[in-house]
Amino acid sequence: MAYFFTKSILPFVLFTVALLLLFFTYVFTVDIYQNHPYKKGSFVHYENFPSDNISARPVDIWLPEGYSDDPDINYPVIYLHDGQMMFNKETSPHSSIWFRPLDWWWGGIFWDVDASITELVSQKKIEPAILISIWTTYGKRAIELMPKKPVTETPTYMTEIGNWGFTPEMIISDHYLRFIVEELKPFVDRKYRTKSDRENTFIMGASMGGLISAYAISEYPDVFGGAACLSTDWTLGKGAEIAWYQKYWPKAGSHRVYFDFGTGYMDVNYEPYQNEMDKVMVSHGYTEGQDWVTKKYEGAGHFPREWRARIHTPLIFLLGQD
Repeated sequence: MAYFFTKSILPFVLFTVALLLLFFTYVFTVDIYQNHPYKKGSFVHYENFPSDNISARPVDIWLPEGYSDDPDINYPVIYLHDGQMMFNKETSPHSSIWFRPLDWWWGGIFWDVDASITELVSQKKIEPAILISIWTTYGKRAIELMPKKPVTETPTYMTEIGNWGFTPEMIISDHYLRFIVEELKPFVDRKYRTKSDRENTFIMGASMGGLISAYAISEYPDVFGGAACLSTDWTLGKGAEIAWYQKYWPKAGSHRVYFDFGTGYMDVNYEPYQNEMDKVMVSHGYTEGQDWVTKKYEGAGHFPREWRARIHTPLIFLLGQD
């Protein structure tokens, strides 16, 4: 009887093992991004960029194709948050084999900004730019990217940011922005051929990266000429930032600001807050479709694949050829 059972179940077991083998082979070898024709330009990696304001961290600098060909050409600069997710390259911890299942499950961990910007340049839709990718310090992301003044000076005191156990007093986003403005940007402008003026200096991020990008415009309006805030997670501050910006948002005339949100996973909660932020934009003289854009993406959730799929829109808005 045991022999018969073993003999009858063995083909099923072998078939299941074969299917699992095929599945894992696919997961570990599939190319989710398929942007090889546009994987151009060059990288400079700084493993431990020093700072007196925040902990040292990796910074990746991407130089567009042709950067070394003409020493007389200078370039706009975009500063990017969550840097280890911006480029699919070997220096990122997310490029290791252990992250392949998550990469497959999420539809891609990386934004692939270098490929997107190269494609748009080849189509003559934007001018080339230098990308500065600032890595997150895991365990400190919430306190680095949460705007401090709006949540510490709000009339309704907040006891906790999100569900991480951080109090408003623990936030160090002012130090994080000081690092970018007073340490990283001067270094980049000295070492690389940048257009260092406000009109050509931009900042971009998603979720909390969207929060800090908007905060950068508010705190350093003379440094940043534009911001792209994708899937901005206004829920963490319960709209305290928006109330703050009613008073402390720069008047229209010198900035371009992009907002967007989806209606899927996590993003489903953002629309009411974004509607209020849109009112702030109008009250400060911005004109939608000209110096400010808010876009709604039906069904889009809170995943890098969503931001990768639509990143061409904010890039064209910030860098578009006239």
